[in-house]
Amino acid sequence: MSNSTWLVVGLGNPGPDYAANRHNVGQMVLDILADRISASFKTHKANASVAEGRLGFGGPKVILAKPGTFMNNSGGPVAGLMKFYDVAIQNVIVIHDELDIDAGAVRVKQAGGHAGHNGLRDIIAAADSNDFARVRVGIGRPPGRMDAADFVLKNFSGDERKELPLLLALSADAVEEIVTKGVLEAMNIVNAR
Repeated sequence: MSNSTWLVVGLGNPGPDYAANRHNVGQMVLDILADRISASFKTHKANASVAEGRLGFGGPKVILAKPGTFMNNSGGPVAGLMKFYDVAIQNVIVIHDELDIDAGAVRVKQAGGHAGHNGLRDIIAAADSNDFARVRVGIGRPPGRMDAADFVLKNFSGDERKELPLLLALSADAVEEIVTKGVLEAMNIVNAR
C-alpha cells in the first residue's frame, strides 16, 4: 500500500456555460481520472469539488480537485486543499490548457514560471512556490487575429471534438505516469510522444 498522497488539480471555470471551453480541458481530464478510479466529485470546504481514490490496487492516493473559483483565482482553493490534506508542493500536479503546444499534444513539466497563464500565476502566488508538476494540454494558437482570451473561452471546434477523447485520455495517462513513476520519468515517456 503506497502512503504517498497526490493532489491533482484540473484548471477551468465554474458552471455549465464554461464546461466545454478550451480553458476547461484540465477539468475534463479530471472527469476521465475520476472515472478510472471509480470516484465521484463532492463539494469541499476549500471551495472546490473533490474526488478521492487510489490509482490501482494499493496504489498511491489521489485527490482530484476542481477549484470552485474562476481560473484566475485558483490559488486559494489549491492552497486550502494542500493544507487540509497535508500535501507537499512536490506532490501537486496541475492540469491546464496550453496555447504554446500544438492542439492534441500533451507535455509534462516540472516547476517553472506561469508563461502568462493566470491560473498558474495565482497558484504560484498562493502556494508561494512554483515547484509543482504540470500536465500541459495543447490547444494551439488562435486562428488569424483572434485574441487568445477569446480563443480559450470558446468551445472546442467540431474537428477538435473528434480528437478530444484521445487528448483527454493521453492527459490522464500523463497524470498516472507522474504519480506512479515520478515526474522525470513521466517527462521522458510523455514528452517523447
